Amino acid sequence: MSFSYGRAIRAIPGPSMIPDRVLNAMHQAAPNIYEGELVELTGTVRSDLRRVARTEGAVAIYIGNGHAMWEASLANMARPGERILVLLTGRFGRGWAETARRLGIEVETIDFGFRGAVEPGRIEDHLRADADRRIRAVLTTQTDTASSALTDIRAVRAAIDAAGHPALLAVDCVASLAADRFEMDAWGVDVMISACQKGLMTPPGLGFTFQSDKAMAEGVPCPSPYWDWRPRSKPGLFYELFHGTAPTHHLFGLREALDMILLEEGLGNVWARHAVFARAVAAAVEAWGRAGALELNIPAAPARSYAVTTIRTGPGEAGRIRAWCEEIAGVTLGIGLETPGVDPSSMFRIAHMGHLNPPTLLGTLATVETALDALGIAHGPGAVEAASRVIAAADRERARGGAESVERRIAIG
Repeated sequence: MSFSYGRAIRAIPGPSMIPDRVLNAMHQAAPNIYEGELVELTGTVRSDLRRVARTEGAVAIYIGNGHAMWEASLANMARPGERILVLLTGRFGRGWAETARRLGIEVETIDFGFRGAVEPGRIEDHLRADADRRIRAVLTTQTDTASSALTDIRAVRAAIDAAGHPALLAVDCVASLAADRFEMDAWGVDVMISACQKGLMTPPGLGFTFQSDKAMAEGVPCPSPYWDWRPRSKPGLFYELFHGTAPTHHLFGLREALDMILLEEGLGNVWARHAVFARAVAAAVEAWGRAGALELNIPAAPARSYAVTTIRTGPGEAGRIRAWCEEIAGVTLGIGLETPGVDPSSMFRIAHMGHLNPPTLLGTLATVETALDALGIAHGPGAVEAASRVIAAADRERARGGAESVERRIAIG
């Protein structure tokens, strides 16, 4: 017998749950791709993507996913034989580094492990040792969805500056954009990559690179006409934005999602909501861990993402929990991802990004707790109550000081 005959919940770190109104916006006939409404809509999408990224720089839109954006950014930042430095906090920095190696780029890495944050002093020391200034760019993920580690981007920028190094700073925000606070221009980021299927609440299919004036000026001639971000950033003709036919229906959906983020909720409130939900999940996991093996993969709160939480279990327990939640209750949790030195069978992930509210989040946590009970997995009680108290406390603060106060304390901090 299964209890899953209702609307399923996808608590995975992308594709996130897609609002019905985004899907409805996509449900229309193909438009004129040469002039008129689509051209005007695309202009507003590009402008609003820059608002979400908090940049006055350029944006390029590609038909692709986050992995494609690794390649797009690299093809414009470094030639074969040139060198980059990649900061590792989980799995996805490794993926960006491997893409660079396949392109013939020399890669140096600093591995900060799977359970902590970057250490700015090590970055500064590494760059100071680069006496010939061969490193063209420092690459990092803001949120690594395997570990749920959050990188302090301002601290990375400060380390580069302290070393007096001219390297570009490139950040993977595929999981974090419109979830974790990100300030491209204020934090001195030169290149940022992202995609549409997580915080931007649109079905997978679009990827983005954002580039500063410095990145545009100091980038290398791109050997690929498809990946070249210059015509996509500053096109002479509309088709150059996409190197061909526009991804029409994804643009319709993304336009609706951007309206929800910027016009209705407000970006600061989006950040604050994700921060509250991340704290709620952490409170639940800490309650479970008082009498069992469950624990947060990232122990220190400042180093945890607001978009996803990685949870450690006893050997083999994560798979049993995930299977029960999906097959019996209709909740899909994120799998543990293969990473050197990590047992993925003892990890699962709860995503709290995008189109999410307390009933969805608390329902997911209650389902996990029910799975623990049903499977006889030891855990402490009171997880859902602990999460509820976090949300209630945030609402009391909102009532006292307004939404801006909640945003300032929780999201900006």
